[in-house]
Amino acid sequence: MTSDTQIDRFLAQPAFAVIGASRDRSKYGNKVLRCYQQNGRTAYPVNPNADEIEGLACVPDLASLPNQVKAASIITPPKITEKIVEQAAEAGVQHLWMQPGAESKAAVERAAELKLQIIAGGPCILVTLGYHE
Repeated sequence: MTSDTQIDRFLAQPAFAVIGASRDRSKYGNKVLRCYQQNGRTAYPVNPNADEIEGLACVPDLASLPNQVKAASIITPPKITEKIVEQAAEAGVQHLWMQPGAESKAAVERAAELKLQIIAGGPCILVTLGYHE
């Protein structure tokens, strides 16, 4: 279960990765990125197939993130999320917010084994931070 304390710890981070960021403004991967922007937060889109999204330079993977990024919103299919958990641990990303639909039991269990802080099965960051079209 996700607590307010977990969300507060996640949001206290200085920068955020958006894994599954999309150029398509109708997709959640784009909306989550714009939500961070609307709230004045530093965000890095992670997409191996794009150079830029919403005016921000993309990185192809978690290993390419700047060192200050310790938190990531994940907006990917569950099978990809399971791979992302491993990559996050290797890249030093310690806080994961699996957006609704991105989580799987295997991903959550593996993140717990790796001692990562996890938000899953709970609220969407778009609701928590307040997103406007």
